[in-house]
Amino acid sequence: MGLFNFLKKAGKKLTGGGDDAPTAEALQKEVADLGLDTTGLEIKVEGDTVKVEGSAASDEIKEKVILAVGNVDGVAAVEAEADTAVFHTVEKGDTLWAISEKTLGAGNRYNEIFEANRPMLSHPDKIYPGQVLRIPQ
Repeated sequence: MGLFNFLKKAGKKLTGGGDDAPTAEALQKEVADLGLDTTGLEIKVEGDTVKVEGSAASDEIKEKVILAVGNVDGVAAVEAEADTAVFHTVEKGDTLWAISEKTLGAGNRYNEIFEANRPMLSHPDKIYPGQVLRIPQ
């Protein structure tokens, strides 16, 4: 199992606030609302850590589920088996172009990162510090 760290105080708010992590049911609903198929996966919450167990239809779907639950306010880490996953945490001043230059070697490949993070991203310019993005391989 890999442990993927997220900023606990960043991301979409599913609860009323405070330090509480969202429930497994709230995370399942969030993933379903994004249109991601969780068939074969189980989402559990232990404190501020989310566990994603089982096998998804593809590595891409599992990585997107990890990001969907990790980029939620109150979640500090996601524990999951995802050996091929490459993630990048957005820093202040980052753009998809700059991230693409760093991770893929060419800024003009930013659309590959955008597409790899859909449906969590709705627009290439709508990223925020602390957000974790999937880098396609």
